Amino acid sequence: MFQGASSISLDGKGRLSIPTRYRDVLSVTAQCQLTMTRHPHGCLMIFPRPEWEKFRERIASLPMSAQWWKRIFLGNAMDVEMDGTGRVLVSPELREAAGITKDTMLLGMGNHLELWDKQTYESGAQQAMQGEMPSVFQDFSF
Repeated sequence: MFQGASSISLDGKGRLSIPTRYRDVLSVTAQCQLTMTRHPHGCLMIFPRPEWEKFRERIASLPMSAQWWKRIFLGNAMDVEMDGTGRVLVSPELREAAGITKDTMLLGMGNHLELWDKQTYESGAQQAMQGEMPSVFQDFSF
């Protein structure tokens, strides 16, 4: 459902303007209701509410050995709603957790979006491109 990258600056209140190419889809499939939470790689995940509910069920059913991961995903989840102009507030807590100040990269990742601090994303992408490609791509044709 979601793909592509967008360079977006948060406004002074910490609001993210969702690109227009995603707004209609989010309006129809999620009634503008989204959920944001932390990602273990240092970004934020933004789910349309129906996708979040599926993800939440999977996380909640994990065994006690994964309790800290449950806390990271579920304990940091925040429900937000797109306003009439397609903006959502990224809470100060989530911005701090992901090191996001102003300049961000919003990536479409299929059923959800990832929100990165722009400099962190560019650094990580550069490291990945300089390293070895994962073995899962061994037989992949480009």
